[in-house]
Amino acid sequence: MGSRARARRAAAVLGFTGLLCAVLGAVMIVVVPTLIKQQVLKNVRIDPSSLSFNMWKEIPVPFYLSIYFFDIVNPDAILLGEKPQVQERGPYVYREFRHKSNITFNDNDTVSFLEYRSFQFQPDKSHGLESDYIVMPNILVLAAAMMMENKPMSLKLIMTLAFSTLGERAFMNRTVGEIMWGYEDPLIHLINKYLPNMFPFKGKFGLFAELNNSDSGLFTVFTGVKDFSRIHLVDKWNGLSKVNFWHSDQCNMINGTSGQMWAPFMTPETSLEFYSPEACRSMTLIYKESGTFEGIPTYRFVAPSTLFANGSVYPPNQGFCPCLDSGIQNISTCRFNAPLFLSHPHFYNADPVLAEAVLGLHPNQEEHSLFLDVHPVTGIPMNCSVKLQLSLYIKAIKGIGQTGKIQPVVLPLVWFEESGAMEGEPLQTFYTQLVLMPSVLHYAQYVLLALGCVLLLIPIIHQIRSQEKCYLFWNSSKKGSKNKEAIQAYSESLMTSAPKGTVLQEARL
Repeated sequence: MGSRARARRAAAVLGFTGLLCAVLGAVMIVVVPTLIKQQVLKNVRIDPSSLSFNMWKEIPVPFYLSIYFFDIVNPDAILLGEKPQVQERGPYVYREFRHKSNITFNDNDTVSFLEYRSFQFQPDKSHGLESDYIVMPNILVLAAAMMMENKPMSLKLIMTLAFSTLGERAFMNRTVGEIMWGYEDPLIHLINKYLPNMFPFKGKFGLFAELNNSDSGLFTVFTGVKDFSRIHLVDKWNGLSKVNFWHSDQCNMINGTSGQMWAPFMTPETSLEFYSPEACRSMTLIYKESGTFEGIPTYRFVAPSTLFANGSVYPPNQGFCPCLDSGIQNISTCRFNAPLFLSHPHFYNADPVLAEAVLGLHPNQEEHSLFLDVHPVTGIPMNCSVKLQLSLYIKAIKGIGQTGKIQPVVLPLVWFEESGAMEGEPLQTFYTQLVLMPSVLHYAQYVLLALGCVLLLIPIIHQIRSQEKCYLFWNSSKKGSKNKEAIQAYSESLMTSAPKGTVLQEARL
């Protein structure tokens, strides 16, 4: 009886423990998703107490700017009306450093900041030096010529004389460093003297001179502390809620984030919207596929085919026109009216006539498409590669001799890639706090529920087996008593005298 009592007590303890685990697991199934959501919201909002605040303030991801130049092979032939031929040179790689300053938290759940950038050349990652010479279109001459197209002939002749006096030509041979960060040109001083509002720069002219050691404008974004639904969305840029570069309200809208973080809890139906000061517009990327980056689940977002489509192919883009062929965007209105165009590298995803008009271009998806890999639970980018190309529309302008017989063509100048991937300690911290711990909690709830069910089954099985043993014992006892009664009756019959005339059964044996 002692062993049976102990077994019953053990079964009761197991049952109680199982019930407790099952209840705890069931509670966790209800509570854990809420806890994870609260933990994520607490750590992705723009608040000094959040885990991601320092990552947002001083981006720990090493960013690189890779530059590829289109070296003009036949500049003299182009002036005679022949098709341009280019040779890609590069990459010339720069480490990009970013940090935010003037961080001001406002009363309306927003924060304002300036983000400064600086670049440092990386010879070990580059295919060439900043001292390399590149033959490129003289943007100042050809852009000024295009601006004079509809001016009186007398002004064109004066400009031709000025170009000749200063030794300016349609094409130039300058170093990578000069093209990137600026060079002295007497034409700049002349234009600023007689046409002071034509160009926004006063000193050196360079394609990326305005980006180095400068900020990208005053951003004001929502922190998500009071209103999660607007987290990271841009409220204003340079005090504006919309820009005035384009010809429709939709194209002038400032949509999405500042391009560094997005709202958490993404789905495949989510799109990435952000405002780019360099492109002077908002852009939208779409979901392509799910994947992983260093063990972290990600969603990959890519550019839709309509990103740079012209208005006839994609009517919402009509506000960015006047347009040329589809696949390139006219950005002249935000680039001192110079006929500059933005596109994917090598005119990837554009009208084929653009690439066919220039020898040496080979567009392909693998090398020239852009992507962002984002952790869908937090909205934080893990890996990115943004690739864009800058081109100049050139043609002969009657009355300006320097343009010769140039046939109308959109001539690529340079394409660049901004890339970065989370690594090292920031990656480990991110993985532990925002991926590993939520995963442990997620699976723990089901483990507890399963364990509880198993522990609940043990006493039930024990009870069933105990009942079976009792039944077998009772059944065998009952049969044993019947046999005993039969044997006793038989014995008594042997001891009793048999009636006369009766033959004993045993005598026959």
